[in-house]
Amino acid sequence: MSQYVAPVRDMLFVMQELAGLADVGALPGWEEAGAELAEAVLEEAGRFAGEVIAPLNVVGDREGSRLVDGKVVVPAGFAEAYHQFVEAGWGGISSPEAFGGQGLPQLLAKPVTEMWKSACLAFSLCPMLTQGALEALLHHGTPEQQNAYLAKLVSGEWTGTMNLTEPQAGSDLSAVRSRAMPEGDHYRLFGNKIFITWGEHDVTENIVHLVLARLPDAPAGVKGISLFVVPKYLLNADGSLGERNDVQCVSLEHKMGIHGSPTAVLAYGESAGAIGYLVGEPNRGLEYMFTMMNHARLAVGLEGVAISERAYQQARDYARERVQGRALGHESAGAIIRHPDVRRMLLTMKSQTEAMRALAYVTAAYMDQAARHPDPAERARYQSRVELLTPVVKGWCTETAQEVTSLGVQVHGGMGFIEETGAAQHMRDARIITIYEGTTGIQANDLLGRKTLREQGKTLLALIEEMRTDTARVGALDGEAFRQLAAAQDVAIKELEGATRHLIEAATVDPRLAFAGAVPYLMLLGTVCGGWQMTRAAGAAQARIAAGETAAFYRAKIDTALFYAEHILPRAMTHAYVVQHGARSTLALDESAF
Repeated sequence: MSQYVAPVRDMLFVMQELAGLADVGALPGWEEAGAELAEAVLEEAGRFAGEVIAPLNVVGDREGSRLVDGKVVVPAGFAEAYHQFVEAGWGGISSPEAFGGQGLPQLLAKPVTEMWKSACLAFSLCPMLTQGALEALLHHGTPEQQNAYLAKLVSGEWTGTMNLTEPQAGSDLSAVRSRAMPEGDHYRLFGNKIFITWGEHDVTENIVHLVLARLPDAPAGVKGISLFVVPKYLLNADGSLGERNDVQCVSLEHKMGIHGSPTAVLAYGESAGAIGYLVGEPNRGLEYMFTMMNHARLAVGLEGVAISERAYQQARDYARERVQGRALGHESAGAIIRHPDVRRMLLTMKSQTEAMRALAYVTAAYMDQAARHPDPAERARYQSRVELLTPVVKGWCTETAQEVTSLGVQVHGGMGFIEETGAAQHMRDARIITIYEGTTGIQANDLLGRKTLREQGKTLLALIEEMRTDTARVGALDGEAFRQLAAAQDVAIKELEGATRHLIEAATVDPRLAFAGAVPYLMLLGTVCGGWQMTRAAGAAQARIAAGETAAFYRAKIDTALFYAEHILPRAMTHAYVVQHGARSTLALDESAF
């Protein structure tokens, strides 16, 4: 079982060469967020992830979290590691300085987050949900709520959750039945919530729940949902902890993976009712909750990158050490990395992981530009990019992680199926991320409906033109590899544009014909965006080589991009064909024939 080593050099390359770290560092208030600070932060975070968090991964998987006498006990070492995490200030890396955070840009925060997720996905879910709760209160909470909760959430002294799902209300939040009864300056909540990640634990002294519920006079459907902050322990007037609130963990889910993360079933109002406080205005809860969900969707997309990196590292290290058979061209037995098919599998893992990382970091940089660019028109343009790419980062990265982690098992051969090697855990842990925060189908419907059809593809078609410009620039470089890269990317871009225009037209005829191809379309866009970033990476690497930096790292960037272009990018043609020709067969079969 290999150790996790944060890929700091690759992260810095993507941040500087592809995501525009210098441009982000030029934005107002982030002038110090340059290459020197980035390297220092990533080096220290990588050390913490490898030495403190990574050893928890196998422990969490084997022990799991347990419900004992009504209390949730996390696996050995989790609480101690979390307290070190808080003391080191990692929880508030991108949070506002006004509440004790470091206020760093997302382009710096996201690589650090990737490290936590690679090291131990189950552990990383706790600060991720806390960040989501923090964002919701930061944008929609009253000044009193912000003063009461934000400093503790930023520091990590308290953790946060989001409570959406109920037994009868999964993705369809219009079916939420939890009730909030007004009582003076607060409300009494009654209802049950399921699948609440880190919903109960013994790591911190308080948990701040963000809960969707209905007021007595609320209209039906999603327009009648309000958002409430419900702390595990109520606060006294001076901010100290008071009595226990009426919210209880009644069970923990038994899951396929992420065993170290307690997934709770919470009961609100088993006696007098859980005291909660309205966040923002009544009946706007779903709108407010999307502040948390959009944050979480990008974070979950990053989980696809992170767990792919961990699976790749383990498969690569195993392939270097495992002696099995005599590879072609060799006279004696040697490590299996010599075998062409093992190389194919490892490069499939490596190239897609690097492509996913690049797209995720570029999207993070767009977030920073949308937040602080001095030109309002540019802020709006970047925000449109973020909204377009969020479902792609979430959906494509998590779906791709299924392939990458499965290949990780395959590289190990029979040993990969044995739990002791750890390869199987990555595959089991990864399976939830395509479901978290909206399934791939939901992400695809969002991409197609809200982000493409609603504006007739305006943002996407502008992005396609930028892809073409970047591709042409790389294609003009001296060398056959760059001509091959550009040629492959040009074909893929053409397929993407054709599929986009087809869906816009199909939706005017019968929306079902468009949405039947939504998931293939999401995978098409992700694949082409990945190729775009890999092509740009190859161009940047060549520039470094031309400047006299002849390190193998840059040559590997070009070779890996070429592998992506020849092995992964052709999938764009398949996805585009399905989008344009597969809808009618999807809809043809009568329900009774299934």
